[in-house]
Amino acid sequence: MVHEITHQNEERRAASSWPLWQVLETVVRDGHLRVWDFRGQVRAFGDRDMKPLAVRFLTGKAQRAFLADPQLGFAEGWMDGDIEIESGTLYELLALFAKNLTRKDFPIWMRAGDKFRRLTRFVRQWNGANGAKRNVSRHYDLPGSLYELFLDKDRQYSCAYFETGDQPLDEAQIAKKRHIAKKLCLTPRQRVLDIGCGWGGLALHLARERGATVVGITLSEEQEAYAKKRIEAGEEGAGRVDFRLADYRSIDEKFDRIVSVGMFEHVGVPNYRTFFRKVEDCLEDDGVALLHTIGRLSGPGHTNAFIAKYIFPGGYIPALSEIVPAIEKSGLFITDVEVLRLHYAETLAIWRRNFERNRSKAAAMLSERFCRMWEYYLAGCEVSFRYYDLCVFQIQLAKKIETVPITRAYLCL
Repeated sequence: MVHEITHQNEERRAASSWPLWQVLETVVRDGHLRVWDFRGQVRAFGDRDMKPLAVRFLTGKAQRAFLADPQLGFAEGWMDGDIEIESGTLYELLALFAKNLTRKDFPIWMRAGDKFRRLTRFVRQWNGANGAKRNVSRHYDLPGSLYELFLDKDRQYSCAYFETGDQPLDEAQIAKKRHIAKKLCLTPRQRVLDIGCGWGGLALHLARERGATVVGITLSEEQEAYAKKRIEAGEEGAGRVDFRLADYRSIDEKFDRIVSVGMFEHVGVPNYRTFFRKVEDCLEDDGVALLHTIGRLSGPGHTNAFIAKYIFPGGYIPALSEIVPAIEKSGLFITDVEVLRLHYAETLAIWRRNFERNRSKAAAMLSERFCRMWEYYLAGCEVSFRYYDLCVFQIQLAKKIETVPITRAYLCL
């Protein structure tokens, strides 16, 4: 009798995790994954001859959340400490999922969430002036010292440019700024608008290295304050730079050059025409503009649920097919497009390792849950650039087709 009851209990326990086992058996084919459900049962998936990664669901809530919405449920389970990795690292686990999920083998109820987000993405991206400032504040008005824990010395919070593939981060970020300056075809004393200037590094570089006069705008009060401190500290070129707390839609001046790096991801598809019309309106007739933005190589999509809720609310990564129609209707010409593929994966790898080294400082500054969230953010983004369809587009624009050189030889000077 005791044996029969024990057998029945084991059957009930196995049945409770049947959906989990079914999903993982279908999805995990590359790599070796061992999973403990919240009741302590363990199963292995994939290639058993490979070194296993192992993960444990500590609560039924985390397991159910993962099954209901993998993008958000797994991230929140990790953040709350309800999911633990027994063997391997968070990055390795997310990379294993990424390599397998290209198969699109999730069950229909999981795919339904993605379809809903795709259908409703325009509503969530309607970033008016007030909403845009609120969304930017959620991320960029965190303590500035947090960013010092993982960024380069100049606080460049965008994709670096690895000319040789093995440069230190600081050198790769300088190379990025030089690459952008060349594409702007800058000459001394030209007036530049930097839309989304961050902590001021690019603006100061253009003023110092190219003799430009730069107006940098941001919606982050923390960034504006830091950038202005750099002017007060008398950094080289600071006398030719002005930083302002302003929305791009409020600018009503003319500039010889316009640049935007890592800001377009916050504009939202419904506002693309407004953005490029503003660029066209503010650009002199013989002017040049450069847009540097994360992009998708495989067409329109939707924002990852974890990223939208915790990291970049209102954010969206566009496909080139979504950007180009807005440019065509603005009166601007596309004069050059460059696709930077793995540069951001390498940038994020360095950021992730830097954060790991300084994790205790981040925990003391904020919280353990924040650190787990930030680890998930950096690791997940690196995986997305390395194994999914994300890249960086650099799109050069002009009002006149003859404004920029007809070959790329000028970029080698």
